[in-house]
Amino acid sequence: MAFPVKITVLGSGTSVGVPTVGCHCDVCTSTDPRDQRLRPSVLLSYGERRVLIDTTPDFRAQALRAGLERLDAVIFTHAHADHIMGLDDVRPFNFRQKERIPIYAAADTMATIQRCFHYIFDGAKKDSNVPRLDVQIIGDEAFDVFGMEFIPVPILHGSQLIHGFRFGVAAYLTDHSEIPPSSLELLQGLDVLFLDALRYKPHPTHSTVDTSTATAKRLGARRTFFTHIGHDLRHERAESLLPPDVRLAYDGLELCVGGD
Repeated sequence: MAFPVKITVLGSGTSVGVPTVGCHCDVCTSTDPRDQRLRPSVLLSYGERRVLIDTTPDFRAQALRAGLERLDAVIFTHAHADHIMGLDDVRPFNFRQKERIPIYAAADTMATIQRCFHYIFDGAKKDSNVPRLDVQIIGDEAFDVFGMEFIPVPILHGSQLIHGFRFGVAAYLTDHSEIPPSSLELLQGLDVLFLDALRYKPHPTHSTVDTSTATAKRLGARRTFFTHIGHDLRHERAESLLPPDVRLAYDGLELCVGGD
């Protein structure tokens, strides 16, 4: 990585967010702002570019909170609702920038996005504005986004194969229950690593705190952050039980990497 990258955590929560609607548990009623978790997404800022990983249903609120005034590209990990349903909210960036925004996704993910947002892609004349997007299909090979190389990292989300991404000395993996050995090889020598850690109890499609702690130890990144966190984990308590090089991500967390 030839230039520094700022990573902003826009959301660190699970698919229903925290607080969870109708829940009155200790975490959902916590006054610690780190226990208030929007759906999972990160923003990458390098040079004048702003690249988003996933458009959650909370994207509008996340963009306003982060003061985001420019969006150059979106990269998708997979097509579950908590990762794509804010796509329509990229329209103001089209208005301001007067240019199309490229979106990157694997073929099956892109097919679902195009089905869910058919009005964006059907080519029909519209009486109102829709997002102006350029579709870019990715495979297993590295791809360039405005000078930054992104390496797809295949991971298992239950039985579904989805992608995390490595960019320079950082990697963002969310929604994984297993990381195949070949993908672990892609995650060596990292400064910052994000891993899924939904809760303590086993889950069929997500990693647990204990499993991700063991993965962090195995990979040896300088700093590991857990994300996609449910309301089983109270930030202060959960973090106090982790190794010093493993922390919980939280909404608004900013990290700088690269630039050596």
